[in-house]
Parts: sequence; structure tokens; C-alpha cells
Amino acid sequence: MQEKTSALVADAGKQSLRYKVAGMDCPSCVTKVETALRRVPGADDIGLNYHTQILRLTLDEATTSRAKLEDTIRNLGYGVEPQGDLRVVADRPAGEVDETAASEERPWWSTPKGRLAILIGILVAAGYLASWLAPVLDAYALAPAALVGLTVFGRRALSLARVGSPFSIEMLMSVATLGALLIGETAEAAVVVLLFAVGELLEGVAAGTARSGIKALSSLVPRTALLVDGESARAVPAARLEIGHVVLVRPGDRVAADGEVIEGESDVDESPVTGESVPVPKQVGSSVFAGGINATGALRIRVTRTATDNTIARIIHLVEEAQASKSPTARWIERFSARYTPAVIAVSVLTVLVPPLAFEADWHTWIYRGLALLLIGCPCALVLSTPAAIASGIAAGARRGLLIKSGAALEAIGRVRTIAFDKTGTLTQGRPQVTDLVPLVGTERSLLGLAAAVENGSSHPIAKAILDRTAADGVPLRPARGQKAIPGKAVQGVVTGKLIEVASPRHAVERCGPQGIPSDRIAALEDEGKTVVVVLADAQPVGLVALRDEPRPDAAEGVALLRGLGVRSAMLTGDNGRTGQAIGRGLGIDVKADLLPEDKLREIAALRARGPVAMVGDGINDAPALAAADVGIAMGGGTDVALETADAALLGNRVADVAALVRLSRATMANIHQNVAIALGLKAVFLVTTLSGVTDLWLAILADTGATIIVTLNALRLLRQGR
Repeated sequence: MQEKTSALVADAGKQSLRYKVAGMDCPSCVTKVETALRRVPGADDIGLNYHTQILRLTLDEATTSRAKLEDTIRNLGYGVEPQGDLRVVADRPAGEVDETAASEERPWWSTPKGRLAILIGILVAAGYLASWLAPVLDAYALAPAALVGLTVFGRRALSLARVGSPFSIEMLMSVATLGALLIGETAEAAVVVLLFAVGELLEGVAAGTARSGIKALSSLVPRTALLVDGESARAVPAARLEIGHVVLVRPGDRVAADGEVIEGESDVDESPVTGESVPVPKQVGSSVFAGGINATGALRIRVTRTATDNTIARIIHLVEEAQASKSPTARWIERFSARYTPAVIAVSVLTVLVPPLAFEADWHTWIYRGLALLLIGCPCALVLSTPAAIASGIAAGARRGLLIKSGAALEAIGRVRTIAFDKTGTLTQGRPQVTDLVPLVGTERSLLGLAAAVENGSSHPIAKAILDRTAADGVPLRPARGQKAIPGKAVQGVVTGKLIEVASPRHAVERCGPQGIPSDRIAALEDEGKTVVVVLADAQPVGLVALRDEPRPDAAEGVALLRGLGVRSAMLTGDNGRTGQAIGRGLGIDVKADLLPEDKLREIAALRARGPVAMVGDGINDAPALAAADVGIAMGGGTDVALETADAALLGNRVADVAALVRLSRATMANIHQNVAIALGLKAVFLVTTLSGVTDLWLAILADTGATIIVTLNALRLLRQGR
């Protein structure tokens, strides 16, 4: 077993371990395991993800062995299995079975909880049959069922109490069952353990359904790939592809790895990854994602990422981390629950003692009611109310290409009052084209050649547009040296002994004054929604280059959708005022232009004074503003920046998806409020009915297991948001 464990030396004598912990029904199970492990000598850095059931910790094996650590977890009633590194589940040929997946998805009746529920159910049925056939056995016929349940759950309760969790549902249920047996309520005790066993089983089934919200992504990557070897292609495991390998993707095949098209043209359906419903045209130089479906033509793709690092693997990892994070609401409920359970136990003790001692009431009646209150005391449904909804919301977003990186971010997005957008690459397509060349000295070709020389090597959209026009016009590139960028102002370099600058009009005026700069022509071009740069040679203007970047097709729709949700939109751009206003008028959005990076920070601060603010940008130039906003949202189509910058990423590059994020956040928060109301409402009802003598023990147990199942199923409704 130890050979299967992924272990790295953390420091002297310590190992970093990774386990799969099976059988967790709700987040309170995580608390139980973590509390127990914190008492294990030598165990540190303990983290258990309820949704993935993955436990990570470091262990000093000189103090505690792995076997003892694993026994501690098993004694709590959970399965434990060492895990290796992150793996991506792949498609398999017909008839081939993934043994690991099969063990994780066993039929309910073959699981330990399923077998226990069936056994107790048979004993209860046999007990009722025996009492009907032989009424003299009525007082004892159901005792075996109660004792079997009490043995299993009582042993687990004692293990939990020894490791620091005395107020577990197992302890409360065991005390209630034992008390019922002692006062002669054998049938009640048997039905309680049966309902508890069935409830645990149903909770496990519901929890498994919730965990499947993101698992579908991992099955998108095909198991094999066609590796191009010379003039032939041979099938190889996709997991063995390395960076630089070339693979053939035929029409109808799934793409086996992230890569770049080096030959062929086709349309690729990337909806499983980005949520983009329309197939995306691909040609030489285009990027493709693992899991996309090739539609029309054959493609040769150079692999740029290994299987464990492709877009789907990174999305799964980030979503798992997001689901493991605790939102502010979840943390508040955990603190509340820590006080709630002891309070209910105190009330149940008072219920047993006060009426008989103070009012000479019947002991049997009030012991019975006190035991029923114990069953109401477990806060499982309440603790689950928030993380279940958050996990479903994050999984639903991932299905639509909306990557949300934490529960806190998902909560915050729905509360924003203003969303600030960058212009280039966010509201616009980020692919400007040169529309006008206005030489003041020399010819259009010489003007274009000077601008291209200093822009060569830059990844900025304006640089790319100038270089594309240079290539199209057949203008040779001149060598440049000393190239550097002055953010928000200019790019400069030395060409043929002269300092050439491609500058914003404002910076050009600062450099050489207004003389010689045709401000009227610049204004006319900007009024047409074009961006104008001034080319300077030794601080003297030699010409203008005008470019236009068209708005994204859904930009106006996206702004309108936000307006319908009561969210104000604003454009923050470093472009000039006239160009910004021209774009803004078409989109119906407020505009702040001529902003340097530090100016954007001031605007974000001003907007935050009015309420929570989200910033949407490309994740590169807008990093400071993304960080300064309450929520940073990156447009990036699955790039490293989109996945690793900001709090959320729109993998499909659609402005309308910002409104979808807001709707998803609000739906998730509404779901949380419903869950809390269900959890507390049911317990309040059962509290009143129990004290008034209406509720039996077997109905009281439904206040916990029933509420937990209802809360889980309600949270699963959010998965429809991802369809």
C-alpha cells in the first residue's frame, strides 16, 4: 500500500501524503476527520476536500506510522486509500473497465452503508413478522435490529469522541437509541437506527451526484492519440504525449492534447471546454484545447501541454480548489453550528429533568421527548446548506466556460453594483487593423517601416496590426535596437541612428509640443472610433497611423443584459476620449478614457466608494485593476493568464457571460438562503412538535437526514444553470 502513496520529502523525516477518503456524506464529516488527525502526533498541514474526498497532509513517520494514521481514519467509519498524482480519466474502448472508477461508482447495495441498511431493514421486517406471529415476543422482536445499529454507530461515536468530536450525529443517535431501549421503546429504537442507516445511504448517493458535477470534464480527453511518425500515424496513449509531438486529428475525432495547428483547416467544437456553442474555425497557428471535437477537416497539431497540464486538467484542478474553499457564509454557518449543537443538547437535558423534578411530570414521557430532541440537534443539513450550493454553482459555471476560483468570489459577483470593462480585447475583439496611414514626412511605406521596426517583437494588439499591415504591403523590416515600452505612452527604439517612437497623441505633444501635429486630422479619425498613434523621429512627428478595433459581436447585448440586472457598466480605457466615446455610444456604456494604469486604479477606487465593483480585463495589462476590484474577471479563452489571474475567467471570451456570472451568483445565493431556511425551519418545526408530544423518535431523525437530503437535492438544481 505504501508504494502506491504519493510521497515527497517535505523536510527531515516528514512525508507529503495524499489519500482518498470514502464515505463522507456532508462537510461535518470533514470536520470529524480533520479533528481526529490533528490529534495524531506528527501529522501537520491537514487539508481534506469534501467534494473530491482527497486528503492531503504531511506526516513524521518517526512519530506515527502510515498504517496507524490510516487506522485512525478507518476507525471513524470512512474508507481510506492512498492516491498518486492527479490523473485525467480518459475514454475507453468498449468492454474495458477502469477498476478505480468502478470501485468509486459501485451500486448502492454493494457499499458498506448499503449492506448495513439492508441488514437492519431485514431485521426490522423479521421483527415485525415475529411479533405478529408470536405476540408474546412483541417486546423483544425488534431488539436485534436496534442492537446491530447501536453496535455499529455506537462504536463509531466512541471513536469520534476519543478524537475530539463528542457531539457527532452518531453519538446523539446512539444515546437516543440506547435511551429508547432502556425505557422499553424497542420498536422506536429499531426504526430510528433503520431510518438513520437509510438516511446515511441516501446522503451518500446524493453527495455522489453532487460530486459528479465536474467529473464529466475529465472524460472528454480521448484515451489514445494518433502520433505522427514520419509519413505514418500510430495510436499511442494520450497520457504519454509530450510537448513537441505532432498528432493527427481526423474529422469526428476528439482533440487529445492542448496544442497549435501546424497543418490543415477545420471547425472545432470547443463547447465542452469554453461553452462556445458555435464551432470555432481553426487554421495554421490556431490554438486548440484537449477535448474539442474536430468537425470538418484533418488537422495536424503540435502538442504544447502534457496530459496533466492541459486546459481540462487545469480547469478540474482549479474547480476542485474552488469547491474546497470556504465562502464567508459557510464560515459563518460553521461558527454558528459549533454553538448550536451544544445548545440543543442542553435543551434536551433540561427537557428530561425540569418537568419531572419541578412539576412532577411523568419521567417516561419527558425522557422520550428529550431523546427526540437529541436527534434534532445535529447540524448536518445546516452545515451542508452553503458548500453544497457553492460546489454546484462552481460546477455549473465550469460547464459553461465560466471558471470561478473560489466560493468567496462566487458570492461577491452577485453583489456588485458596477462592472468596469477594459476596452481593447475585452469589449472589442482585440484585433485592430490599420485603416489610415497619414505621412507628414516621406511616404506611407517609409512611415509604416519605421513604426514596424520599433513594434517588432511586441505582443500588443496595436503592434500586431502594424506588423500585419507591413507584411501585407511587402514593406521590409528594418533592424532596431534599444526597444522598450513606456506603459500607456509609447514604444521606442533606435532605427538607422534615430530615436523612433510610436506614441499616443498626448505623449507626442508632451515630447515635441503641438507644432507639426495635425490635431484636426487626429480628432476626425478619433471621432470615427479609430485609435491614432503618432510616429516620431528624434522627437519630430513624421506621420500618423490610425487603427480600428471593432466591438465584439455580443458586447452591446452583454451590456444590455447587465443593465437589465440592475448593474451599471463602465469602460476604463487608455485610449483617447473620442475613440472611447465612439465605442461607448454604440454599446450604451459610460466611458472613462485617456487612463494610464495608475489612473485605472483611481477610477476603481472611486467606483468602489459607491458599492462593490468587478473589473473585466484581458488578465495581462489590467492585472493591477483586476486585483484592486472586489472581483477580477479575466477574458482569456483558456490561456494561462485567464486561468491563473483574477477571481474568475470567461473561457469563451463572451461579454454576455459577465451577466451569466452575475445570474449564477445570485441563483447560488438564493439557493443558499433556501437551504438555510429548510434546515432551520424543519428543526424549528420538529422542536415544537417534539416538546408538545406530537413527534415520535422516528420522525425526529428525519429532521436531520431528511433535511440533509432535501438541501443536497435543492443544491443540485443549480447544475441546470450549466446546460
